[in-house]
Amino acid sequence: MNMASSALMLFLLVLYFSFQFSSSLDALNKGFSSLSVEKAEQDIIVSENGMFSAGFFEVGGNAFSFAIWFTTRPDSQNITTPTVVWMANRDQPVNGKRSKLSLLHTGNLALVDAGQFQVWSTETESNVPTELRLGNDGNLVLRELPGGHILWQSFDFPTDTLLPGQHLTRSTQLVSSRTESNHSSGFYKFSFDDGNVLTLVYDGPDVSSTYWPSPAITVWQAGRFTYNSSRIAVLNPLGAFDSSDNYNKRTSDYGAVLPRRLTIDHDGNLRVYSQDLSQKWYVSLQAISDSCTIHGICGANSVCRFDLKKGRKCSCVPGYKVKNQSDWSYGCESIFAATSNESKVTFLELGQVEFYGYDAYYLPNSTYTHCESLCLNNSNCKGFQYSYDNGAGVFKCYTKTQLLNGHFPGAAGTITYLKVPKGKSFPTSYEDSVIRNSDCSVKIHREYSKKHVSRFVSFLLWFATAIGVLEAACVFVVLFLIRSQHNSSIDPHGHHLATVGFRKFSYSELKKATKGFSQEIGRGAGGIVYKAILSDQRIAAVKKLNDAMQGEGEFLAEVSIIGRLNHMNLIEMWGYCAEGKHRLLVYEYMENGSLADNLSSNTLDWSKRYNIALGTARGLAYLHEECLEWILHCDIKPQNILLDSNYQPKVADFGLSKLLNRDVLNNDRNFSMIRGTRGYMAPEWVFNLAVTSKVDVYSYGIVLLEMITGKNPASDIQAINGDEPYNGRLVTWVREKKRECASWVEQIMDSALGSNYDENKMEILARVALDCIEEDNEQRPTMSQVVEMLQSQDCDPNGGA
Repeated sequence: MNMASSALMLFLLVLYFSFQFSSSLDALNKGFSSLSVEKAEQDIIVSENGMFSAGFFEVGGNAFSFAIWFTTRPDSQNITTPTVVWMANRDQPVNGKRSKLSLLHTGNLALVDAGQFQVWSTETESNVPTELRLGNDGNLVLRELPGGHILWQSFDFPTDTLLPGQHLTRSTQLVSSRTESNHSSGFYKFSFDDGNVLTLVYDGPDVSSTYWPSPAITVWQAGRFTYNSSRIAVLNPLGAFDSSDNYNKRTSDYGAVLPRRLTIDHDGNLRVYSQDLSQKWYVSLQAISDSCTIHGICGANSVCRFDLKKGRKCSCVPGYKVKNQSDWSYGCESIFAATSNESKVTFLELGQVEFYGYDAYYLPNSTYTHCESLCLNNSNCKGFQYSYDNGAGVFKCYTKTQLLNGHFPGAAGTITYLKVPKGKSFPTSYEDSVIRNSDCSVKIHREYSKKHVSRFVSFLLWFATAIGVLEAACVFVVLFLIRSQHNSSIDPHGHHLATVGFRKFSYSELKKATKGFSQEIGRGAGGIVYKAILSDQRIAAVKKLNDAMQGEGEFLAEVSIIGRLNHMNLIEMWGYCAEGKHRLLVYEYMENGSLADNLSSNTLDWSKRYNIALGTARGLAYLHEECLEWILHCDIKPQNILLDSNYQPKVADFGLSKLLNRDVLNNDRNFSMIRGTRGYMAPEWVFNLAVTSKVDVYSYGIVLLEMITGKNPASDIQAINGDEPYNGRLVTWVREKKRECASWVEQIMDSALGSNYDENKMEILARVALDCIEEDNEQRPTMSQVVEMLQSQDCDPNGGA
């Protein structure tokens, strides 16, 4: 090798390592550099003043978005998570392996997922040198060099935040995040409406409505101007927010030059945040003072009220129960059947409770009797509001077909009368909870090859692969022809054995099988389950998933894992549907419903309960320790344990749980959201501890206690020897009985069992339950150990421990 070649090689090596090990970048240059997700902590673009950073931001387990955030100083003690102000791919995160953001030779800035799929780009072109640079104002700018012509800038595409100097225009809007930690698009929007007025809009799954400015007053009464065509609003560094519709506000700290941001938060409120010298954020301006007037925050058939100690709270109205405790946007559902018979209904008074919208009738001057009669004569009427107008000196009547946007206290003199069955009593509220929207995130561990080869070697590999594939295809065709001659009835129902091993259904086929999704047999956070009769006359359960944003490829990758699972105590999947936005799963139908249904109807004797406990433990042990991919269920509860015609249990809904690789199971902290059901959740979720298979063990222990005692862990416990409520959790109550009484098992037993049960077996069941609910997860047994304990008792001819 001559000296020139050596020098060239040395230069290339230096250039290579300068890219590999640089701690941060000033800019990306066209065709020369990129940011890698696998070096997310090093591959960061930093503004010249150091205030802003841009790079890959982790939004969940193995999920990243390209984002801009306020840089956290090393000496800051107040910030644990950077404050994100912009995201490129908030609704389509990329994989934590081989994903890159690259400035291509064409002048296009592209984000590629796992080295294969482009999920976002600026859609720009340029024939001259270009660079991507992060400005001191937080604006990420792609411009041509020389000349500085701007091809694209992040300020033109805001997500949920405006920075000082960034304009909100007629063509842009702010969209809230789904929750505080889920950065995907939520239900609240901030933009100019068709009347040139800045508005806040709730755009939920079912309804949409404007809630700011207040819909109860006119635009002029709110001090806004509609006669403007510029539609521009901007926050300046001093804390002044000015809009062309005459909405002009100043922050509480106006006049000081501080880091600021205007954000539409996940709760639907618009706030300006300022940052002090310790980098701690505080609210310096807020659009809505009464946060319960924000639409959709508690869902349908519920009331929002503000508690000084616990913040905003949601409650179902009497006669209704919460649909999804982890997400109040689903609202509440009725626990009684509607009737059009006037003689069978009455009205329950809710003082100072007000609902906005969906008035079937509005009468500005009405008597109570007339208003009540209007609601009685309308089968769709759920109640009516009757309020006194001080100014006009008359009573106003509003009959309601939907109970939306409820809040307390409402306007002075407002009373809502709720339509309920006569002769039944209802508590003041079925659920009362601080608002906390949670999400389940799925993490799939993927392996990618990191080996880089030359183009020539790559060509040889592809050529050899092509030959191999061609030969395999020929063999497959020959075998298929031979097989088809012997069995013409193969694959009569369109099974896709080469992909996932079970049938792919069309959406129209499942819609017909479920009679238009009319017979609901269950629901949960993941979706609604319907009874179906398939074309081959099999009875099935069809689950219509709520999350329709998942791509077909990722969806099929997950159901293929579910399809490979085979255990007598796991629900069997028969097929799936992935068509357009629709994602459905088809399961076998369980004749005896869920364990929850059977516990509430007292149809299970002690023997059935013991066998259900053992079968459920076997199914979970298989998920945790025997299948190819270790799976945490994360939501073990009686509703997810189904019973066949012989009362054999089958664990359901494990297909929606987190998939984990064996090597990271015991060290994974990358769950982005709390998941599970109140009353059954392990302490790890609440205290943000390491999540392992022991979270399922804890939930299983709570289910055992519920089977033994017949008491719901989420409700108050009634003392056995009296009518006074025992104010404590089920776990605390059982532990105290064990400590106080020698015959503690007899004290906690479900009264529906009477005295007809095996005392030794039930004591073993109770002791196993208490072992499973230890606060320290290291003290809990594994599910295989639980199976051994229960099996040894079941095999003991004397029934002894």
